[in-house]
Amino acid sequence: MSEVEPGPRKRRPSRKLPGARYLPARLGPKAAEDEDARMAGDGSGLSLRAMLPNAVTAAALCSGLTGIRFAIDGQWAFAIGLVVLAGVLDGIDGRIARLLNAQSRFGAELDSLADSLSFGVAPALILFLWSLQGWERFGWFAALAFAICCALRLARFNARIDVDDQPHKSAGFLTGVPAPVGAGLAFTPFYLWLETGHAVFREPVFMAAWLTLIAGLMISNMPTLSWASLRPRRAIRLPLIAFTGLAFAALLLEPWWTLAAISIVYLALMPYGLVKYARIRRRRKADAQGAASPAA
Repeated sequence: MSEVEPGPRKRRPSRKLPGARYLPARLGPKAAEDEDARMAGDGSGLSLRAMLPNAVTAAALCSGLTGIRFAIDGQWAFAIGLVVLAGVLDGIDGRIARLLNAQSRFGAELDSLADSLSFGVAPALILFLWSLQGWERFGWFAALAFAICCALRLARFNARIDVDDQPHKSAGFLTGVPAPVGAGLAFTPFYLWLETGHAVFREPVFMAAWLTLIAGLMISNMPTLSWASLRPRRAIRLPLIAFTGLAFAALLLEPWWTLAAISIVYLALMPYGLVKYARIRRRRKADAQGAASPAA
């Protein structure tokens, strides 16, 4: 009898654990910090150019949290000034990312986490130490409401960041008051107290009501004006540039009065934003009806 070559043995199909398709291909610690970059093979690691806006975001986070340290020492002007500086840095990092074409999902997540701490947690603690601890129980509730509403506002923004159907955004508006603006508005009684010395602005009951109001505006569905979408007419551009320069000079010479004025003007413009958005919405509805009528 001739020997018959044994055929290849059939491999038994391996059993997979339930839900194994949801597990990553590799489990366990990386062999080195740059393993993912080597595995990608396309140089997809973060470059120095991409790290710059994230470094500015980290600086904003450090600025906001350091404000808590000064508040513990009772240095209120430094504490709130650092949170305002964090707002300036927060406005810069996104523009640096767009200028360098360095936008990333990592940067967006880091920015939201930093905003929640700098403009939610830090203002809540600073204002509690400055005023709200005089009404300990309900004052703390107001501080918690502000911090929670800030986090909810940022979570809503992240959840909608890739959604196409955003009526407010498509019309050039924001939904609710942004977190940095909310922090600036929350500090308005402090600006006025520091300049006037009136004790009513530091009254815990008044401060708790004010903080609750700002917290509600942050998570509201109200359309608010977006400064990036404003398009001033050509005839007023030069006067507007001159006014901006004077406002910056006023911010250097009289920072607290200027910040209070900015907050009051922003609140005064909110009804105008509602009227403007309603006008745009009516115009869009009329255009949609006009486009649908010939087809019918």
